[in-house]
Amino acid sequence: MAIEITRREMSAGELRDAAARSRDANATRRMLALALVLEGHSRGDAAQMCGMDRQTLRDWVHRFNAEGIAGLSNRPAPGPEPRLSADQEAEVAEWMESGPDLERDGVVRWRCRDLQERIEREFQVSFHERTIGKLLARLGFRRLSVRPRHPESDVAEQQAFKGALPI
Repeated sequence: MAIEITRREMSAGELRDAAARSRDANATRRMLALALVLEGHSRGDAAQMCGMDRQTLRDWVHRFNAEGIAGLSNRPAPGPEPRLSADQEAEVAEWMESGPDLERDGVVRWRCRDLQERIEREFQVSFHERTIGKLLARLGFRRLSVRPRHPESDVAEQQAFKGALPI
């Protein structure tokens, strides 16, 4: 059965020009196959010359007829559904901003493992420790480490020492 391209705003030469400008190799191959079909080649010959199956070319012709040249590019995969809702993620961000509570959380600073336990306790959602780090990065948090300070250091004495040095 013959295949028909109903969208006629581009000729075979214009499709080849668009293929030459395209940075997407797969879309380029599909444009060239469509150009061959527009020139009168059979679907099997056009598909074989462009390294695809006859049925695959038919599917791309239908996408081209429906969406134009933009339909020849691969669509990104949707990916998995997020396990935490936007409200829950906002709550985790709030936890990060306010810091842990020693009585409730048992820690004085957040580690990914501590957040992992609290998320599982509060939302009944289990994450790997590495995924907690990715979640924090997505929420805009970075790993910061403060400069260590000796507990018995005297700030006034340090300032006096700095002032006594010759410049």
